[in-house]
Amino acid sequence: MANILAVDDSPSMRKMVSFTLKEAGHHVITAENGEQGLAAARAETADLVLTDINMPTMDGISLVKALRDLPNYAHVPILVLTTESGANKKMEGKHVGATGWLVKPFNPEKLLEVVSKVLD
Repeated sequence: MANILAVDDSPSMRKMVSFTLKEAGHHVITAENGEQGLAAARAETADLVLTDINMPTMDGISLVKALRDLPNYAHVPILVLTTESGANKKMEGKHVGATGWLVKPFNPEKLLEVVSKVLD
């Protein structure tokens, strides 16, 4: 299956996302913030990135922008998984290169459905 990088500052959210994806057969790399996520992305290319928006050190918008600047991540799907649902924030995410936007709390089946769609 896919190699997925999940970036979220909430330990419980990282565990839930990781569990859901691992149960579906994916390999999951986790990071606590955008800075760690960027370091992980540089160390090992992921097939998909899931990121929160509101995180310390480096937020999700900055992470998406930084990932899109890396040659290995020019075409990798990046999904935002966040509590933010405002149109302006979504447009900001799309503008820097986010592929899709999911609002927390997430439904595990819906997450797997969206992951499957963007990986095809």
